[in-house]
Amino acid sequence: MNTARTRDGQLTIPTIDLSAFREGSPTDRARVAAELDHAASTIGLLQVTGHGVSEEVLAGLTGAMDAFFGLPMWQKKALRPASPEYNRGYTPPRAERLSLSPGANSPADLFEAFDVGRSTEDFPGLGLDELQYAPNLWPLRPESFEPAVMAWFAEGARVAREVTAVMAVALGLDEKFFAGYQDHALEVLRLNNYLVPADETVPDEDQVGTGAHTDNGILTVLWADPQVRGLQILPGAGEWHDVIPTEGTLLVNLGDLLARWTNDRWISVPHRVLPPTDAEGALVRRRSAVFFHEGNADAVISVLPGCADEDEPVRYESVTVADHLAEKQAPGRPNEQLQPAGL
Repeated sequence: MNTARTRDGQLTIPTIDLSAFREGSPTDRARVAAELDHAASTIGLLQVTGHGVSEEVLAGLTGAMDAFFGLPMWQKKALRPASPEYNRGYTPPRAERLSLSPGANSPADLFEAFDVGRSTEDFPGLGLDELQYAPNLWPLRPESFEPAVMAWFAEGARVAREVTAVMAVALGLDEKFFAGYQDHALEVLRLNNYLVPADETVPDEDQVGTGAHTDNGILTVLWADPQVRGLQILPGAGEWHDVIPTEGTLLVNLGDLLARWTNDRWISVPHRVLPPTDAEGALVRRRSAVFFHEGNADAVISVLPGCADEDEPVRYESVTVADHLAEKQAPGRPNEQLQPAGL
């Protein structure tokens, strides 16, 4: 099994090949499902190959990010949402403090971000909540920004659904089990730019790029600049470990909703992003595209068959996706209900 590298070499991140599940024999599919189950139950993070996202789509995304984040700050700030409840549009640097310790007195997070997501217009006739399925805010320039970002959005949605198909098989369920929970899923793509201020070359004391947190939903699909250090995970009661994904792979981490759904058989791992630095400790730029797959807002989530028995009784009551997300409200922005985090 291939692995992602960590700086200290003590932790390995399992890799699954989606093409082997998509195109392989029953034996191949069973193997991939078993590999995912092992990763989900021991670490809560995996990387995927055979995902089918083209270099052209990636180049379009990174070009769009460079063009947008290179705009003057006043132009970017014009795309801030009218209320922080709407996780759409632009977030300036140091506007958030995502942390597992809401009262912590730490510097605000370094990243700037741009969020897009599913809106009510994507699902006409369903009467969905316009706060949860908010309209997007798009810049007029560059003109290529919206199509390039939405091309990546579509690929993130496809990969997320392919991974949940593997998850279903890993749990002993029908491959299409999750389809009814994701046909009008809450999904947000957050584009992060870990901005290096012109007058800063080293991070402040206790500075983080993104504070420690777990993700709220089903799973997150992540692309980040390869070989740029910053992302760390905290498995179990251990220490923080650097995660450096293999070039050409996508990282997938499990969220709190999936942990709840599986009665904690699978893990939602805490993670954070340190200020990206080079080998000499100088701040460097880091880009990431984080696709949050949350599930249908009105879907009712109950502990899955096979995830509870006499030895492992049901730990969680049934809940809708929207209510679960409200319970998991992150402290990064006051009054935010469906706040995505950074990676």
